[in-house]
Amino acid sequence: MIARILWRSWRVAEHLVTGTLIGFYAALHGRTDRSPLWLPRAVRWWHGRLVRALEVEVRVEGQLEPGCLLVGNHISWLDIPILGAQGEISFLAKSDIRRWPLIGWLADLAGTRFIERGAHRAESVARQILSDLAARNTVMIFPEGTTTDGRTLGRFHPRLFAIAQHPGVRVQPVAIRYRRRDTLALDQSVPYVGDDSLIANLSRLVRHPGLIACVHFLTPIQALEGESRRALAERTRGLILETLDVAETRAITTNGDRVVLVRDDDASPRWLKSRAI
Repeated sequence: MIARILWRSWRVAEHLVTGTLIGFYAALHGRTDRSPLWLPRAVRWWHGRLVRALEVEVRVEGQLEPGCLLVGNHISWLDIPILGAQGEISFLAKSDIRRWPLIGWLADLAGTRFIERGAHRAESVARQILSDLAARNTVMIFPEGTTTDGRTLGRFHPRLFAIAQHPGVRVQPVAIRYRRRDTLALDQSVPYVGDDSLIANLSRLVRHPGLIACVHFLTPIQALEGESRRALAERTRGLILETLDVAETRAITTNGDRVVLVRDDDASPRWLKSRAI
């Protein structure tokens, strides 16, 4: 087991260096107005190689449809390479990530759309996403706005579904969960919640005896005539909730930068620190 941990650690470290070198090369040889045309394929390869370095078994049901607005639940930073390895996908992330050392720079270079507070900035990002979708590119959003432990599904923020109300925009729900390979039980070492640090979380993954990531791509849907953003958000959430078969979240309220999750089968609330992922 020690040998496997050391091997995984080496592969992950080497892979991060490789990503940095690719980023520098793309920055030096890209066009002045856009990233190199080969970069989306390189990003997909990089995501897949990171998943393989961690020896995560990925099981996929359904098919990723190009040109859709992907909407999914959010458990960990690991969701991004797991999903990013399935296709050339751009992600919508909070602006905080752009300020992360190295990772923010690589995410920006890879085509991540960053959303900031303020109506004007949100409209600008929405126009960019609509342009991406019109070009048959795929964009992924996590409308919970935070991560959970995988046993609950948070409320979907309706504001992000304004994009889906435009004619021709298709929404593809995607559900992701993680199981232990030995027992197939929901894994609790992957969730990036609370006061967990990125280093501590990655350390658990490197030491993990065996992990399965289950990805379910559901049938794309479109906004119905006259359907509100809130109704579309709830409809999409319902499809993911049914697929995951997790406990319903009875209430979510905010308290500063913290979120409280209350399950129907658990009377005690759990305060989690909101994650900007």
